[in-house]
Amino acid sequence: MTQHDVLIIGSGAAGLTAALVLAERCKVLVLAKGALDGGSTNWAQGGIAAVLDEGDTFDNHIRDTMIAGAGLNRRETVEFVVEHAPQAIRRLADLGVPFNAEEGSLHLTREGGHSHRRIVHVDDATGAAVQKALLKAATDHPNVTLLPGHACIDLITGRHEAERYSGSGRVWGVYALDEASGRVEAYTARATILATGGAGRVYQFSTAPRGATGDGIAMAWRAGARISNMEMMQFHPTCLYNLEVKNFLITEAVRGEGGRLINPRTGKRFMEFYDAERLELAPRDVVARAIDAEIKRFGLDYVHLDISHMPAEFVRGHFPNIYERLLGLGIDMTRAPIPVVPAQHYTCGGILIDLAGRTDLPGLYAAGECTESGLHGANRLASNSLLECFVFGDAAARDILARWDSFDAPPAVRPWDESRVTDSDEEVVIKQNWTEIRRFMWNYVGIVRTNKRLERAAHRIKLLFDEVNDYYGHFRVSTDLIELRNLLQSAELIVRSARARHESRGLHYNLDYPQTEAAPRDTILVP
Repeated sequence: MTQHDVLIIGSGAAGLTAALVLAERCKVLVLAKGALDGGSTNWAQGGIAAVLDEGDTFDNHIRDTMIAGAGLNRRETVEFVVEHAPQAIRRLADLGVPFNAEEGSLHLTREGGHSHRRIVHVDDATGAAVQKALLKAATDHPNVTLLPGHACIDLITGRHEAERYSGSGRVWGVYALDEASGRVEAYTARATILATGGAGRVYQFSTAPRGATGDGIAMAWRAGARISNMEMMQFHPTCLYNLEVKNFLITEAVRGEGGRLINPRTGKRFMEFYDAERLELAPRDVVARAIDAEIKRFGLDYVHLDISHMPAEFVRGHFPNIYERLLGLGIDMTRAPIPVVPAQHYTCGGILIDLAGRTDLPGLYAAGECTESGLHGANRLASNSLLECFVFGDAAARDILARWDSFDAPPAVRPWDESRVTDSDEEVVIKQNWTEIRRFMWNYVGIVRTNKRLERAAHRIKLLFDEVNDYYGHFRVSTDLIELRNLLQSAELIVRSARARHESRGLHYNLDYPQTEAAPRDTILVP
């Protein structure tokens, strides 16, 4: 058993932000599944939303966020995050993040749903720059221990205490698989923060990295925490359509800087038929459904995103990484359109938290994409995701420090028991079930849903639960098995939430309930 002051699960923007704040007074252990830079933060292209221009206001940013979220946002959360955004940008700049500047000021771009230019960015690879700066700072800090290659299995609670069975929901840490040795170890701490990212890989087409399997959400649910709004799954409108290169995102900023959506069969722009006022700058759910409708109506494989009418130097200067990547695939975006399709992009629901990042369970905090803080509501406004990570990573850390004297030292806990399991001789079962989950979730619980589709998905999940639980009970865990178990649990929570919402709002669009109810309400699931 390894003990630290605070345990953080996840090494992206939320986790490392919390680690750096806590490290001023505590010994912090950061566990990462796979590589330290393997999470979603490193993939983020667009930028970070913050009010930094005199022509913009907090009220504008709050209003844009609430409109995108279809009124399901919690206003106090939106105000809290928006008002802390400038401070978050200053901290990142102090860490050395090389934000784009123009004439002595930060260059601000605009994305869909924003009424003003307020997106701070590093070319079109903001997340990679942020991840690099945060990792360097964490690596250099003597009070932070970074431990990659550890897949977390389940949270340690009162029922795992060695001396007694308390049955309490107090969280003391986590059981994690060392991917190199194959051993499962118990990691305990006075406080634990989940910063594990979303559940994007539950879908066949997703811009999320390979490890986005809903691990934190599933572990928190099994430990007894409430989960909220899991039906609000955001689909990014523009993922590159390429049979060889999958999951390559074309940032929202391409449309923000003049990119047009074209039906390749008619050769005409089509957003005017779906949102005549905002066109390509409409919120993501509107644009994604428009593209989905065009594809189905005309029997297309993709639509075109065209920015070739802008000066070539402008395009290369604003989108250097996308330009080079596409050029390597034979697409010159300064001369030709980009074939795109919608793909799952962000998990707007998750573990229910308050403004301090506290969950229902004593000793357990959460921050970032694995949470439902109230910021995003029924649809995330572009470039609010990294911002949420910084604000809530900081908030959780500061609350832990403020309450430090109330956190007891963890008790002795039972070691992981492998006495009744063997090595698997049927790994194909994991691959088959993983593929099946992602396919039926895409077909039945995708951009457009119906009651019948949701019923079919629920039936498949019930059958797979029996199969996966039987497999889990008989064989030693592997990272693939841990992810499959969490992926299935995340799928079940998404479907259960979708079936509980009898309206269409934001990202949840059900043909059997096309109306929007007058009063917004959260879908809260209780274990």
